[in-house]
Amino acid sequence: MDFLYGLFIAPFADFAFMQRALFGSLMLSLGACPVGVFLMLRRMSLSGDAMAHAILPGAAAGFLLYGLEILPMTVGGLIAGIIVALGAGAVSRFTIQREDASMAAFYLISLAVGVLMVSIRGSSVDLMHVLFGTVLALNNEALILIGGIVVVTLACLAIFWRALVAECLDPLFLRSVSRMGSPVHFIFLGLVVLNLVGGFQALGTLLSVGLMMLPAAAARFWTARVEPMCVLAVLIGFGSCIAGLLLSYHASLPSGPAIILSSGVVYFCSILFGTRGVLRARIVHHRHRTA
Repeated sequence: MDFLYGLFIAPFADFAFMQRALFGSLMLSLGACPVGVFLMLRRMSLSGDAMAHAILPGAAAGFLLYGLEILPMTVGGLIAGIIVALGAGAVSRFTIQREDASMAAFYLISLAVGVLMVSIRGSSVDLMHVLFGTVLALNNEALILIGGIVVVTLACLAIFWRALVAECLDPLFLRSVSRMGSPVHFIFLGLVVLNLVGGFQALGTLLSVGLMMLPAAAARFWTARVEPMCVLAVLIGFGSCIAGLLLSYHASLPSGPAIILSSGVVYFCSILFGTRGVLRARIVHHRHRTA
């Protein structure tokens, strides 16, 4: 029992920074994983990655003006993410270029601009902080910010749930029977940017989308219904955060990558062993052939 306590409980019981890291990462999972499910169902998974990079110039601007302060970097990242999302949407709407191509162009430019802005004033340590985050350094101000983002996200999902599901399944039908089609789309993009900004505080711009998408992608191999998929994605996110923090503590590894790699392990296991995974599909196919 002492061994199990030291392995699983003691790191969180003995150290306040581990408690804050756990609380912050669990809150991020609660808000970001359901948003990731809708991104995946809309076939916009790479758009989430693009928007994660898009917040970098705004965060870098906040860093140049105020240093590593949470609020200026968050506001800057939010503004930059919204500008890039709206700009990419406008280009795809008024030109011949598709949204995925315009989003890729915007995020590549944003990533380059953001790295240059951080490099102008900061050191390589500052750049690593912005790109990969420091979940073990979350303070009370960051936890309050992440908590507010989670509350807004869950409230919007509860209010617009049916419209979000309808747009995922048949956006043209939603626009034909309701005026909520376009507003819901922009509300959803706002939720994506908001949760990426929240994840930026803990995991940085390059890893925040991982906690949003990997649990959602893993949950897809276990169920086809949206509600259970969202719940399962959140649970996978919880487990990945706990496992990643414990791995980081005991093996002296970077905490952010450890959390994302834990999600990756669950994803690959889901590919193989999920109820809609490879092995189950082969078993069902074999039964049909022998029947």
